[in-house]
Amino acid sequence: MKRIARLLLSCICLALLSGCLYPQERLKQNQIPYKDQVAAVQSAVDEYRKATGGLLPIKTRDMNTPMYLKYPVDFQKLVPRYMQEPPGNAYESGGVFQYMIIDAETNPTVKLLDLRLAERIRDLKLRLSMYTDKHKYPPFQDVVAPGVFTLDYKKLGYKEPPYVVSPFSGNNLPFVIDGNGEIYIDYRSDLYAALKKYPHHYKPGDDIRPILTDHSLFVPAYSLPYTIDAKTNEPIFFTK
Repeated sequence: MKRIARLLLSCICLALLSGCLYPQERLKQNQIPYKDQVAAVQSAVDEYRKATGGLLPIKTRDMNTPMYLKYPVDFQKLVPRYMQEPPGNAYESGGVFQYMIIDAETNPTVKLLDLRLAERIRDLKLRLSMYTDKHKYPPFQDVVAPGVFTLDYKKLGYKEPPYVVSPFSGNNLPFVIDGNGEIYIDYRSDLYAALKKYPHHYKPGDDIRPILTDHSLFVPAYSLPYTIDAKTNEPIFFTK
């Protein structure tokens, strides 16, 4: 009897332990961008297009939505006919990635948007809104390019400048703000590295952000357009 009791107690403890560990393990998996998951969604999107005469399984967005936020995948149109369920790392499954489609008109391609970037931007926007409500203008600091600025973060209550972790390089990326008060992520360091690493034919005036999507699972979300400097061939903000 004692042996049976100990066995039952062990089973109960194991079940409780498994219940405690599973959510953490699930959370960890939801934060990993698996190539095969992106490939599975791409396959489902391609099948959907064939079956619907070229339509895309996307959610409706305003025409003025920035290009890398414009075409989120609508899994309700794909599940269960074209795939069993959304990937575990998708927002719809509790993950941290929004599945997006880029090059919608020419070559619809599935990529990932890391939603943790949006969380960091929301925090900064909240502090910025509180500041501008009181002072009327954002705490501009330096001019980076015509109409593009850095911020005085101490005036916003930060001890250190905020940043996001790049989905491309894992490096810390800073923020910039435009004259309308919109916050953007500064991808110049990632673009610089990509221009050095990969062969390309970009020239001044071209938007060079596709060099990131061509060699990654991700989109450069919340970014301004970039081009290359005619003298240095380094990335600069594409301002008109």
